[in-house]
Amino acid sequence: ETEAEGEQGLLSIAFAPDYARSGLFYVDYTNLDGDSRIVEYEARDGKVDESSARQLLAVDQPYPNHNGGLVLFGPDGKLYIGFGDGGDAGDPHRNGLDLSTLLGKILRIDPRPDGDQPYTIPADNPFVDTPDARPEIYSYGLRNPWRFAFDRETEDLSIGDVGQDAQEEIDLVARGEGSGANFGWSAWEGSARFNHDQDPDDAVPPVLTALHSDGNCSITGGLTVRDPDLETLYGRYIYGDLCIGELRSFPARPDRPATDDVAIGPEARVEQLASFGESVDGTVYAISLTGPVYRLDPAR
Repeated sequence: ETEAEGEQGLLSIAFAPDYARSGLFYVDYTNLDGDSRIVEYEARDGKVDESSARQLLAVDQPYPNHNGGLVLFGPDGKLYIGFGDGGDAGDPHRNGLDLSTLLGKILRIDPRPDGDQPYTIPADNPFVDTPDARPEIYSYGLRNPWRFAFDRETEDLSIGDVGQDAQEEIDLVARGEGSGANFGWSAWEGSARFNHDQDPDDAVPPVLTALHSDGNCSITGGLTVRDPDLETLYGRYIYGDLCIGELRSFPARPDRPATDDVAIGPEARVEQLASFGESVDGTVYAISLTGPVYRLDPAR
């Protein structure tokens, strides 16, 4: 038997926008060799047809950490895929700013086949005409974009990018500004210069950094709350940290340093906070590595 390391295994599932009709969904996982796979499956009558498996993407991972792992359909109906920089520490292969590799990036593809290719490259992707760049790339300069999200009201893009030794960061850009955006790793770690052999120019600064000196260790990117029942959180970005477990929020204003960053409340804590989810009606969920899934409800 082979066991997955701490950041390996099944990482996320995305249901096609027309899932009710097509039954198609997409799985991001690492195989037994630790390499990333994006695979399409079809479900019928509530059961998965395992023989329907169709591999879209295979990415070798040089180390067992920083796999990224989120697959998410954006408001444009395209499939977005997050990959970390390949792992180890310090971006040893300098993948973050290298447009010739998919590592350290958020990708944007249409999962429908294009001839004999398993997926289609959208013609308006930012690097389709850039020599030596991978045309799948949407955003780059990321260390480990474990979780990212689109605001269901504004379509703004938010990213929780896991830091190195000193800073965790949250990036938040307005609708469409993620296309071609450079988020700085590994020239920058949060707001501090990191690898000095990397070009620091043109990097989008984070809207918030969380310091390891304050007990943070791994940012768990969240989402902008659009549940009308959560009146005091509506329009605020909610997030947390794996080690602290405290749920925090700030007003979701893209491209501006976060203000009014506060804890939601003394009871709003999730041990080993791993992810957030959002239902069709905007209900927000928080997921713990210890097992529970929590729903955020208004105080009674």
